[in-house]
Amino acid sequence: MKKNERVKIIIKRLEEIYPETPIPLDHKNAFTLLVAVVLSAQSTDKKVNELTKELFKVAPSADKMYKLGKENIYSYIKQLGLSNTKAKNIYKLSKIIHEKFNNIVPNSFQELESLPGVGHKTASVVMSQVFDVPSFPVDTHIHRLSQRWGLTSGKNVIQTENDLKRLFPKNLWNKLHLQIIFYGREYCSARGCNGKICELCRELYPNRKKPIICSKA
Repeated sequence: MKKNERVKIIIKRLEEIYPETPIPLDHKNAFTLLVAVVLSAQSTDKKVNELTKELFKVAPSADKMYKLGKENIYSYIKQLGLSNTKAKNIYKLSKIIHEKFNNIVPNSFQELESLPGVGHKTASVVMSQVFDVPSFPVDTHIHRLSQRWGLTSGKNVIQTENDLKRLFPKNLWNKLHLQIIFYGREYCSARGCNGKICELCRELYPNRKKPIICSKA
């Protein structure tokens, strides 16, 4: 099966399984989504949602988060991995958004990636889900499945992102990246599939004999 044929099957199957793609991180606005994505690094969405429920009640905006202070921010998120660093970054980025951007989350990759704790993936999530700018944020699930589905060699997430952008129609990027994440969590997890177990892997590669060893993101 050719790569373009696999792409068509992936689009069709994921749309059948996930016609709706709600953002898995709970948020109230652009700022709280940005914070939630920063906090989600090396943490589960479920845990982030548990801890931000109270945090966002008291600090739903950049000015209120900044005024809350690093120590208080830390007290809400201390159960997360890298919580001390995350608290510092949330405080610093809140201050910058408050003072430099008048409490409005910037809507460009360059400005977002200039904020503490905000890398390209985080900026891509915000650009795609808040500002509807076609983006393809690559997390560990997307990086893994892209290799299992023969869409990239998976040397790094930058290459994976570029390969996916070349293969899939631009108007599908924002939804498709969530559909792939959902499928990776539910059916094609790191330990639950090896490239020849889940239904989609078997459909794309019916004659695959050897397990696929994926490179990490």
